[in-house]
Amino acid sequence: MTDLVPLAAVDPAIVDALLDRAFEPARRGRTAYKVRGQAAAIPALSFAAVEDGTPIGSIQCWPVAFTSDAGARVPLVMVGPVAVEPARQRDGIGRLLMEHALAAAVRAGLDDRLILIGDPEYYGRFFGFTAARTGGWRLPGPVERHRLLARGDAVPAGAGTLGPA
Repeated sequence: MTDLVPLAAVDPAIVDALLDRAFEPARRGRTAYKVRGQAAAIPALSFAAVEDGTPIGSIQCWPVAFTSDAGARVPLVMVGPVAVEPARQRDGIGRLLMEHALAAAVRAGLDDRLILIGDPEYYGRFFGFTAARTGGWRLPGPVERHRLLARGDAVPAGAGTLGPA
């Protein structure tokens, strides 16, 4: 049985090792890390999947902001990474974590301002994320445009920069 617990209940070193196994240590150089900056993950939206006391997956959500070219600043929530122990990938754990984090975002009143970098087919089909509003966004590193996804009415469209909150 898989239990979902607040990420704060898991040793950060164990979560970091899980992320290394799921994405390799080079993950720290990715654009998503630059977008998040030095902010701490949002505790109410970040969880671990645990079986028999062992973390097998995690999801983290981060405060970020979009600043339009006109100067308007809009706080957003960056979802991810969603990490699953490599031997357990394709077991539905990532989807379970994502559904749990999205439900928590609804409870926190943040479900109208979610963004992520990910597979558009997967995140669109199961969770309603699209690239419809993000075409004019600039990020502090390279990104495949079709993978920059958003969901929610508070997500701005138009030109601007996405970065740390």
